[in-house]
Amino acid sequence: MSSTSFRPITAVAWTSSGTTCPGHFTLISVTEDGATASFTRGFGLKSGYYLCCSKDLSGGMVVSDVQVISDKETLPHGYCYIPEYMDSKVSVWKKKRVCVRIVPVDSVTTAVLDIRITAKSKMMLQQYTCLGDMLGYVLWCMKGPFSIPVPQAKPRRISLDIGKMSLDGAAPPLPLRPSNQPAAPPRLSRRHSNLDVKESPERVCDGTNIHGITAMDGVPFALHPKFEARASETVSMTLLDDIRIKSVQDIENEYNYTFAVEELAAKRSCPSVTSLT
Repeated sequence: MSSTSFRPITAVAWTSSGTTCPGHFTLISVTEDGATASFTRGFGLKSGYYLCCSKDLSGGMVVSDVQVISDKETLPHGYCYIPEYMDSKVSVWKKKRVCVRIVPVDSVTTAVLDIRITAKSKMMLQQYTCLGDMLGYVLWCMKGPFSIPVPQAKPRRISLDIGKMSLDGAAPPLPLRPSNQPAAPPRLSRRHSNLDVKESPERVCDGTNIHGITAMDGVPFALHPKFEARASETVSMTLLDDIRIKSVQDIENEYNYTFAVEELAAKRSCPSVTSLT
């Protein structure tokens, strides 16, 4: 199988059993030669721990390298020890430890694609790199280019698509009702507008427009009683005939002023100080 068909490993960890293994991790319980891949610290111990790995790309990180180092070696720069999901009575052997280098998925083109375990023998795995031995087992990893799977779009329900394919024309608009009234026009603010909008007394005095209330709001308009008789009288047409409408030229001729007096006063010389003394 080509290495390009593998998804990259995103995390590696220790776990004491299948119950403590996280949901998105895969437990490596059997070696390549058919033995149980349970790491134990001695022959008298019945319970051990297992190696597990994850290929969940939701975190955006991948494992670019794996190493097995001894307790006397310094942790390489950029690496970290793998986490432990263990029972309270189980501990991981510290003489040799597994460390990984985790990087963003967009920063590399190759990553660790698979991890396998064999018993400590002369068995070799093709296309895999030997990481080292631990407690009678040999760890192997395979590196190579990887591809991130493209997310698939969710299938749509056919009933929704068929329901939208209607041959009938658009229905006529419903008549306006209290529940189907058009939106009210925006209110004009007196502070930000130069328009003098007249508002009804009910609108002004409803308490929602405090800044627009004046002393004359709500006072009805009415003529004084002495002017009511004149307002009811009919105007004679003869009086209207005497009214002469002046043109612009007539108004200019009537109010023409040459400013001769002002010009004469300006031409007069002011008396000097010596003449006054």
